[in-house]
Amino acid sequence: MTERIEASFRSFGFVPIDTPALEYAEILLGKGGGETEKQIYRFKDNGERDVALRFDLTVPFARFVALHQEELNFPFKRYHIGKVWRGENTQRGRYREFTQCDFDIIGSDSPAADFEILLMIRAVLLNLGVNVTIKINHRGLFNRFLSHIGQQEKSVELLRAIDKLAKVGPDATAQSLAEISGDSNARKILEFTGSGGAETFETTLNRLTELSGGPGPESERLALLRRFMRDALEGDDNSFTLDPSITRGLDYYTGVVFETFLNDLPDIGSICSGGRYDNLAGLYSKNKISGVGSSIGLDRMIAALESLNKLPAAVYTAAAIACVNPEHSGQYQALAHQFREAGVPCEVFLEAADKVKQFVLAEKKGLRWMIIPGDAPLSDPLTVRDLAARQNREGLSVADAVKMIKA
Repeated sequence: MTERIEASFRSFGFVPIDTPALEYAEILLGKGGGETEKQIYRFKDNGERDVALRFDLTVPFARFVALHQEELNFPFKRYHIGKVWRGENTQRGRYREFTQCDFDIIGSDSPAADFEILLMIRAVLLNLGVNVTIKINHRGLFNRFLSHIGQQEKSVELLRAIDKLAKVGPDATAQSLAEISGDSNARKILEFTGSGGAETFETTLNRLTELSGGPGPESERLALLRRFMRDALEGDDNSFTLDPSITRGLDYYTGVVFETFLNDLPDIGSICSGGRYDNLAGLYSKNKISGVGSSIGLDRMIAALESLNKLPAAVYTAAAIACVNPEHSGQYQALAHQFREAGVPCEVFLEAADKVKQFVLAEKKGLRWMIIPGDAPLSDPLTVRDLAARQNREGLSVADAVKMIKA
């Protein structure tokens, strides 16, 4: 799964980085937001330093950029696949230690950067064999609406309440909104964040623009993204919808935000989410650096694909050298090296056993081919067994065997 995701990232020109699992607590607490701060694993180390395990890969990335900005070429496109930790209640696909697959473009405020991230989400998940709906919104448009109804100063609390809509339901959300902003404003906010049933992207955008007081940079950006979608996908708009209930609970998002749902298993929740953060690196740098990125939750993705019986099978050509005589192990390794050099992954079985037992072991490992060497492994002709077909081909050279396996 990771190899497929990484191949998609690289195909768009993104490069890998890594960051420490452990950070000073003040670094991580700067922009996580209230709910996240409650989940951070924080402790004093042996040097009495106040440290914490990273809860995502974005905040450490911002520090990375601030530290290395003189060495980077902007816009900088990176991906990072690594473990993160959150002290939350576990459930299917949600654990306290889990793997995120992040990808970001930093150093560009262009709508084209937003769109490339959205397009890459679609490409990565299609490469995994699933159909998705990517729900998009703009935090700035929601803030413009709140300002229009006189509730801008309560935006952080209101955003977090809306972010829990799918989890707690409309009634509990309405109650939370009313406690924050009053009954009248709660109704207005729920009207704004409603999906509108069968509304199209354009109809929803027109409605949100009107409710927020008229056109502005935020609605214009969404309209431009919509045009990019039509141009890039030749009118195919089934993958993207405009959903005003998508707000993302983390404080550092400032612009376009998005969440991705499996069409065949929407109840498992978002499997890929993110958005634009226009000054995240500003926590650690005097320079304002814009960025946009997203993250795939690998564990949740695997849980979902297991439920759908759609886990991708490993697709690779691989073989094993049978151990006929342990005293020839050095020559078996030399033989395996020839196959590897020719582009066929090849392992060497280490202990002598009945050939049938070695065939069974190879099948359990998912191997297709078993190479049976002669008494002089580097000079005698080889026998290659096709384990799937239960057939042997005898009298082959290494070149012949490689050609057959690759074919």
